Amino acid sequence: MEKAIVIGATGGTGAAITEELIKRGVSTIAFGRSRQKLEMFAEKLGNPKNLTLAVGDAMRPEDIVAQSDGADVLFHCANVPYHEMVNKLIPLGESVMEAAERLAIKVVAIDGIYPYGKKQMDLVTEEHPKNPHTKKGKIRLDYERMLFSKRWSNAKVMIVRLPDYYGPTANEASYLGSTLEAIAASKIAFFVGNMKVPREFIYLPDAAHMVTELAGKDTAYGQNWNIPGAGLISGREIVRIAQIASGHAKPVIPLKKLGLSLIGMSVPVMKEVVEMLYLTEEPLTLSGEKYKQFIGPITVTPFQEGITATILALQESKADFAQK
Repeated sequence: MEKAIVIGATGGTGAAITEELIKRGVSTIAFGRSRQKLEMFAEKLGNPKNLTLAVGDAMRPEDIVAQSDGADVLFHCANVPYHEMVNKLIPLGESVMEAAERLAIKVVAIDGIYPYGKKQMDLVTEEHPKNPHTKKGKIRLDYERMLFSKRWSNAKVMIVRLPDYYGPTANEASYLGSTLEAIAASKIAFFVGNMKVPREFIYLPDAAHMVTELAGKDTAYGQNWNIPGAGLISGREIVRIAQIASGHAKPVIPLKKLGLSLIGMSVPVMKEVVEMLYLTEEPLTLSGEKYKQFIGPITVTPFQEGITATILALQESKADFAQK
């Protein structure tokens, strides 16, 4: 991999992957809709020489093609809000794949675990049956079928599946992102789901490292890859670590079906989270055996270290913004 373009470079996964590519010395194009966000992101990274900013709409294949500038790998990290998923997810993916087809480029598509449905294995491998029972799970499975469609004869694609994630670049698109942002800012926070049940989370810099490793392997394309986190941790333990790191202990309120439905009356995206609550009661845990067999060791940052680093980074970012 000599040159990469990251679609959705200022989002949670996109920002982490862009930063990883920059660290590796890969010439990288950060593609996004907002020039202001791209410039702020580049400044935060220290305006590295191997980073190029590209403004465009990922729903327009011609925008991606025009900005690709010889890239040999495309990281598809753009996403759509929960309440727009049914109508916009597949059109977005088709736009990216149409551009990739014209460019004859490799595609690394970042996705989640929804297509698996309810767990049928203690450790979920890539061979786990895909029997989604939710609207979002079904649309995500259709999305996978579209990505691997025979329509694309020139583009090579892989899907990398992540569990719930956290990290300095995580945002409202992740369940835990807004929780940690509130704790870092010494505000009352909300936690989606059951705080007592241990669940799997991945630290985004770890995910970015492993995704980038996969992207550089020709044999990894045409497949699904599961990327596991650092193990299981309860919401209570996450909050404990985060509050110690922040120096504050404001209340953290768990949101279950009733709370999410009430908030969803004014915030549509929260209403759409309700059907996914099964994952907070009967969590899936991803197996990393395939990755270890074909790529190497799983990159693991302990929760104590990762959550602390995330809180401190969020506080530093807020302080920097306040000074400007």
